[in-house]
Amino acid sequence: MTGTLRVGVLMGGRSAEREVSLRSGEAVLGALRRRNIDAVGIDVDASVVERLRRERVTLAFIALHGRYGEDGTIQGLLEILGIPYTGSGVLASALGMDKVVSRTLFAAAGLPVPRHVLVTEPTIAPLPFAFPVVVKPNSEGSSVGVSLVANAADLPAALHEAFRFDRQVLIEAYIAGKEVQIGILGDHALGAIEIRSKTAFYDYTAKYTPGMSEHIFPATLPPDVMQRTLDVGLIAFRTLRAAGYGRVDCLVDEVGTPYVLEVNTLPGLTETSLLPDIARGIGISFDELVVAIVREAQGGSV
Repeated sequence: MTGTLRVGVLMGGRSAEREVSLRSGEAVLGALRRRNIDAVGIDVDASVVERLRRERVTLAFIALHGRYGEDGTIQGLLEILGIPYTGSGVLASALGMDKVVSRTLFAAAGLPVPRHVLVTEPTIAPLPFAFPVVVKPNSEGSSVGVSLVANAADLPAALHEAFRFDRQVLIEAYIAGKEVQIGILGDHALGAIEIRSKTAFYDYTAKYTPGMSEHIFPATLPPDVMQRTLDVGLIAFRTLRAAGYGRVDCLVDEVGTPYVLEVNTLPGLTETSLLPDIARGIGISFDELVVAIVREAQGGSV
């Protein structure tokens, strides 16, 4: 990479995923510097515009997660400033962050999604599906505020927890099966990884505590189910008009149907993150993955 490239790694921010974002940002910053790419870390706050200009950033590597980073807001700001950036644009970012809206689009594209209802207040009403259920904020990531609920008696506490993080909460039918996630780079599905969590489900603790989950690559799926899952992941990514890179979260049930949960337009890039694991599984090192993401943002190819 030549020319006047100066990468500003945007990290931190003020979402519930701030600490994870700082870890992703530091990892990305280290990779860029090891590749002799001029890069500076920027902890995003109200002075971000001033920092971007003072540091003469020519490309933003967005290592933010959650609100104000993964939801299209920082992308919109960068568009106004005329600074190119990694990952998806404003529309795809906003769509990917809203689970109900994105699932409506997935279903319209013919993709399987779990049955679900959206609630806007922590009141109890009859559900159109049986327990157990999963309760989660509609617009958060990293399993923040997510609970697996076995019965109606435990539902109020789960709703209370989810409403701490969002004004809209999703209650979805629990699907027994394998947690499988598909890595996307450019317009290609890199592969599918299976997660076996030591907690009741793949929650925040399992995601970010070393040793609390097992990552199996490639996922233990029959060849036809594997191909179907990769295809579903790529279709979901394209349906939101996502770009650059991402990760698609699925649950593959006992008969081999991959249900789409969400598209992560800015997946984690920490030492326990799944996209780097998938990349390593096909021979792409972490540093090579980071450089490839930058190249995608510059309109190049991997």
